[in-house]
Amino acid sequence: MQTWFSRLVVATAILMGFTVWGCASGPAQGVPAGPAQVFAAADAAGYQLGAGDKLRVTTFGEPTLTGEFTVGGNGVVSLPLVGDVSAQGVTVSEFRDRFVTALKDGYLVDPRVSVEVLTYRPFYVLGEVNRPGEYPYTNSLTVQNAVATAGGFTYRANTRRVFIKHQNETTEREYPLTVGATVAPGDTVRIGERFF
Repeated sequence: MQTWFSRLVVATAILMGFTVWGCASGPAQGVPAGPAQVFAAADAAGYQLGAGDKLRVTTFGEPTLTGEFTVGGNGVVSLPLVGDVSAQGVTVSEFRDRFVTALKDGYLVDPRVSVEVLTYRPFYVLGEVNRPGEYPYTNSLTVQNAVATAGGFTYRANTRRVFIKHQNETTEREYPLTVGATVAPGDTVRIGERFF
C-alpha cells in the first residue's frame, strides 16, 4: 500500500514539474518587438515590393517571357509583351497575379508563372558611421551588421540608440540599439551623436 502511494506522489511531482517547465519555456506574452521584425527569406510572402527590388520572372514554356527584371523608380516592372505592370507596395504573389492577368488578356490561355525576389532594394546608413551611404541588403540584417558594413561607429557615435525610417514611413523612429535590432530592405538607419 505504501509503495503504491509513494509512486503516485512521485508521478504527480514529475507531471507537475513538466507542466511548470512547459509554461516557462513557452513564448513570452506582451514582450515588445525590436525596431523592426526580423526580415528573412521566410518573411518574403508578406514582403511588399518597391523600387530597386530585382525579380526573377519565369513563365513556363515561354522563354521570351522569362528573365530578370528590376522594379523601376516609378514602381513598375517593364515586361515583354504586356508592358508595364505595377509592383509598388504589392506582395510577390500579388505581382505574379497581375502579370498572369495581363498575359490572359489576349496573349496566353493558361499562363503558369513564378516570381521570386533575387535581390532586395538597398538600405542606407547615415550619421556617425565611418562610411555612410547605400548598401545592398542581405537576409536577417541587423543594425550592428549594417554599421559594420558602413565602416563601424565614429568616436562620436551614440551606441545606445538608433533611428530607423522604414521605406513606407515618412518619419524616423528611435529604438534602443540592441544586438537583435534588425533592418528591412529600403530602411534608412541613422546613428546619432552622443553628448558628453
